[in-house]
Amino acid sequence: MQTLYVELGTRRYPIFIGQSLDSAELLAPYISGQQVMIVTNTTVAALYLSYYQAQFEKLGKKIAVCILPDGEKYKNFEQLHLIFDALLEAGFNRDCTVVALGGGVIGDMAGYAAASFQRGVNFIQIPTTLLSQVDSSVGGKTGINHPLGKNMIGAFKQPEAVIADMRVLETLPERELSAGMAEVIKYALLCDADFLLWLEQNMPALMQRDPALLAEAVYRCCAHKARIVANDETEKGERALLNLGHTFGHAIESYLGYGVWLHGEAVATGMVMAATLSEQLGWLNTQDVVRVKHILAQANLPVTCPYIPVEQFLGYMAHDKKVLNGQLRLILLKNLGQAVIHNEFTQDALIESITSNQLPA
Repeated sequence: MQTLYVELGTRRYPIFIGQSLDSAELLAPYISGQQVMIVTNTTVAALYLSYYQAQFEKLGKKIAVCILPDGEKYKNFEQLHLIFDALLEAGFNRDCTVVALGGGVIGDMAGYAAASFQRGVNFIQIPTTLLSQVDSSVGGKTGINHPLGKNMIGAFKQPEAVIADMRVLETLPERELSAGMAEVIKYALLCDADFLLWLEQNMPALMQRDPALLAEAVYRCCAHKARIVANDETEKGERALLNLGHTFGHAIESYLGYGVWLHGEAVATGMVMAATLSEQLGWLNTQDVVRVKHILAQANLPVTCPYIPVEQFLGYMAHDKKVLNGQLRLILLKNLGQAVIHNEFTQDALIESITSNQLPA
């Protein structure tokens, strides 16, 4: 097992990474009170709920469970209120702990509920997808989607601890594994060229779920995110770099309908669009863009999206949280392994980066 800490001034919390971890022993110091609400979805519940429920019962806790439907399309107010209903019906108080057992959707919703219930209660993340292990479970971003934009309603709520067990990735569907790999590749592209080379060398084994290599990839991604979050917890500056490909990707998700494309699939094509715009600015060369497409293709990720009318694509981008004073800011690449926040590009260049990476109408 490897342990990282997210350092937040006077606060810190651990990320435990390994294979078949002893969850009860590791999480015991981070559970507040005697009441534990496990929030999960129908898919994960069938696989892992009984195991983790037994782990918390071993600690003598009062356990309640909230099982939500599985899918990005359910990341909304209606499902969020089911968590509040479960907490209230169980008679839980401010000394309870909310545990997110699932992927990014569950983590975001359970975290938002924990931030809001009685104005804030204890929160633990047990991510069960690669995407949530390397990204969404760390850093405290929580929230739900709105028809006009993804993740537009939410709060910052840091967990008390994160436990990333490679064992749960054994049951992850191939498509979800690929979607998670998009976020892994993102870290390499935005801040670690050596990691990009490592991924290129090891992608076949990673896609075969080599547990040691997956643990190494999760550790390296979490180390980068922990450092960035420590420097900029509430995304006033550097943390925005973690959104490489996301402004384009969120537009794809919003247009197609949440859940039609997985988040990582949309981000993958979004990173190609960002690389294309970076090439137009003279920062990347053609071979760099080819390299971006190749590593994504190695992970069975899309590098083009279905046709989306450019006016509608730009409309969704205009609702992005990184729009500041009416100016769209994008995360682009000065080099492979060096991302920057940038807003000085022409509308024509932006449109070309979108349309050249779409399928024909």
